[in-house]
Amino acid sequence: MAKSKELTVEERLRALYDLQLIDSRIDEIKNVRGELPLEVRDLEDEVAGLNIRLEKLVSSLEVIDNDIHAKKNQIEESKSLMKKYAEQQKNVRNNREFNSLTKEVEFQELEIELAEKHIKEHKAQIEQKKEVIAETKERLKERENHLKHKKGELDAILAETEKEENALIEKSKEYKQQIEERLVAAYVRIRKNVKNGLAVVPIERGASGGSFFTIPPQIQVEIAARKKVITDEHSGRILVDAQLAEEEKEKMEKLFAKLS
Repeated sequence: MAKSKELTVEERLRALYDLQLIDSRIDEIKNVRGELPLEVRDLEDEVAGLNIRLEKLVSSLEVIDNDIHAKKNQIEESKSLMKKYAEQQKNVRNNREFNSLTKEVEFQELEIELAEKHIKEHKAQIEQKKEVIAETKERLKERENHLKHKKGELDAILAETEKEENALIEKSKEYKQQIEERLVAAYVRIRKNVKNGLAVVPIERGASGGSFFTIPPQIQVEIAARKKVITDEHSGRILVDAQLAEEEKEKMEKLFAKLS
């Protein structure tokens, strides 16, 4: 829709209030989703982290198993050497050779003892890691189920609201194109700075919507005249009269019904 520079002040006010109603409806849809997208993202990160931890634990088990295998081979080698030295002792020529072979046998006995100690320690580590793996798998399963549930909730909400939200976003863009850039910039700035994103509000019981500050009667008359854009001196919000607001609400409710 082409930008129009021929809008009267009243038409600008109506367009601004329509834009506010559209953007408020988008805000409502986002509020329905609430923290769900963040929850889903956090759960996905947690599940990914648990999977990485599980992979590392399983990998460390393989390393320990390989160490145990190596120690067992070392024990067999030491036993083989001890057998060889025992045979050699039968054919020694003197005590010095016999004592030297005896020391070699004793050294291999110590090597076997040390290897068996390491194997025992490794087996204790395996049991400990298996417990951690079981706990991690249990935690992972619980988190995956929770993630599946939360994703289901989010998907259901998205399926319900995504089409309407996208249509409303396009409508918001259309309405912004109808209003001069200066007013749109002011509207966007106010929306960022005020509670609930309400930048354009009607007069309610003599005060601006959502405020307790009374609007002077003369200003209320000017707002009702729709001859200029007036802002609330306390909140900075753009003000419209109650009748205009009611008319635009009825019009936009029909639009929302078509889009939902």
